[in-house]
Amino acid sequence: MRRVLLASCIINSLISFSSVATQITPPSAGSLQLSSEFAKPVFINDVILPPIKPWSGSSETLLRSADQSWSTPFEQNGLTTSPNYDETHQWITNLVDNSELLTQVSIGKSPQGRDIWMVVASETGATTAAELSQSNKPTVLVQAGIHSGEIDGKDAGMMLLRDITQGNKEQLLDKVNLLFVPILSVDAHERSSEFNRVNQRGPVDMGWRTNARNLNLNRDYAKLDTLELQHMIRAINIWQPDLYIDVHVTDGIDYQYDVTFGYNVKEGYSPASFEWLETYYRPEIESALSAQGHIPGKLIFAIDNTDLSKGLSYWNPSPRFSNGYGDARHLPTILIENHSLKPFKQRVLGTYVMLEQTLKTVAKHGTKLKAAIYEDKYQHPQRIPLTWETVEQPGWDFKGIGYSLEQSEISGNEVVRWDGQPKLYPNLTVMGNTQPAINTLRPKYYYVPAQWQQVIERLSIHGVRMTTLTKAKTVKVAQYQFSNPVFNAKDYEGRQRVNATSNKVKFETTLPVGTVEISTNQPLGDLAILLLEPQSADSFFQWGFFNSIFTRTEYIEDYAVEPMAATMLAENEALASEFALALKDEDFANDPKARLRWFYERSPYYDNQYMKYPVLRSN
Repeated sequence: MRRVLLASCIINSLISFSSVATQITPPSAGSLQLSSEFAKPVFINDVILPPIKPWSGSSETLLRSADQSWSTPFEQNGLTTSPNYDETHQWITNLVDNSELLTQVSIGKSPQGRDIWMVVASETGATTAAELSQSNKPTVLVQAGIHSGEIDGKDAGMMLLRDITQGNKEQLLDKVNLLFVPILSVDAHERSSEFNRVNQRGPVDMGWRTNARNLNLNRDYAKLDTLELQHMIRAINIWQPDLYIDVHVTDGIDYQYDVTFGYNVKEGYSPASFEWLETYYRPEIESALSAQGHIPGKLIFAIDNTDLSKGLSYWNPSPRFSNGYGDARHLPTILIENHSLKPFKQRVLGTYVMLEQTLKTVAKHGTKLKAAIYEDKYQHPQRIPLTWETVEQPGWDFKGIGYSLEQSEISGNEVVRWDGQPKLYPNLTVMGNTQPAINTLRPKYYYVPAQWQQVIERLSIHGVRMTTLTKAKTVKVAQYQFSNPVFNAKDYEGRQRVNATSNKVKFETTLPVGTVEISTNQPLGDLAILLLEPQSADSFFQWGFFNSIFTRTEYIEDYAVEPMAATMLAENEALASEFALALKDEDFANDPKARLRWFYERSPYYDNQYMKYPVLRSN
């Protein structure tokens, strides 16, 4: 009966909300009541979220009052809102116009025609990538709003830029440059509502997760189907950052950490960068966050959101994600996942602390960072993992929140009820996909036929170096031949993904003029391998760029196969023996179409490109 009453009170409370309210009234007597030790409701969805305790930290001293000069829209509006696209651009433009340290550039336009702005912050006031490069300082690129509802990085970055240019933190740029993209998914940012992210505590209005074409930008780093990601990757190639930070807000379980962050794994494609991040970056960031009243943690996912005893997941991301892409192209990339159940104010301040300390850490250890990147770019290992197996990792002590399971009379299932009380879960099991499964030997070259223009274009956007043959070239190559293709039953991110059994065949061939030759002996050689090897999960093949090779376009009529087959059997004893052996398969023997197709596939009339991968590799 208590659970029915609880559900009724929640529903009644939600119905009573004004559609434009930014504050909510605590439930009336007889409805859901929170203990005084828990925070009062602030956002419209607080009443249906787990209880939290009030937070206060030293980082609150970073805030300016609403009436102070250069207060941000976030500070002007009670620390619960985030400005829209126009308000953000206007405020940043005013800041840029009043500082010799800042420049603002558009990295490109969105599908709906909005500029994606990037602020360049440097001691010299550099206005171009060439000028920035002349400083010989490491460069940090901070990107907010790839998921536009997860916008903490925008407001934190605005505060930090304000304090650098209009406060007392100009020295942060003495030994490091900063690139700041306040909103990447600009169209989704304007699809804003107080009802967009029910599991997240603010801001009041939040943008949409996917872009105007309903594509998830943080699944697009490999295939580059979206304009937004194409612009971002071009910007990375032009401005050449040494550290890339992608700011998110997480979903999932409740826990004590308010700022979690992760990056590539030691076993991945950039081991030297991993060592720098573990040795220098994480300790200094976690120390700064802790000193300011925040609780930092590793990037955290539960294996089962309803049962923490099953342990945690350690993630080795593939190149479709920002941090997996950074691993593949040897650009150290930090994925920040602030905790969605912590209030917006707390998350913004935690992000500010992390970004400020990032500039200090990179300034202090920038030479070692550049050396690590150089080592990763030019190690060129001969064996490249394409897929990974999950194995057990060292256990973690997990700063969680207590919970119980209750039988729901709404869903009929057991549901988690977080109680808001801190609880330590010692030495939890951790599983991670860190053991190589399928490997490939590094080829010297790949060859892409000129007609596969979309693939060539995407490789070019990634920055992969390519040469177009101006005369025919005879080479010994290997080609994948496929069988048993399996297509996803549903589209994923606008594409029909495919997997297939492959067999590698070696031969000599003459490549025509216009063929694109790609050497793997280059800084982005590992990325090229992961994009072009069919067994790689984020290869162009598996993303469906080559699906047309599975379409048969030429056929032969039965009346033509019959006499041709008779001639083939009469003139080729080995073929006759092979056919006799095939007839021992009862299913084949009883399938007239299969028997005729057997001869067609062995005739000179058969399509010799059917189910063959057009990209060749040469050792």
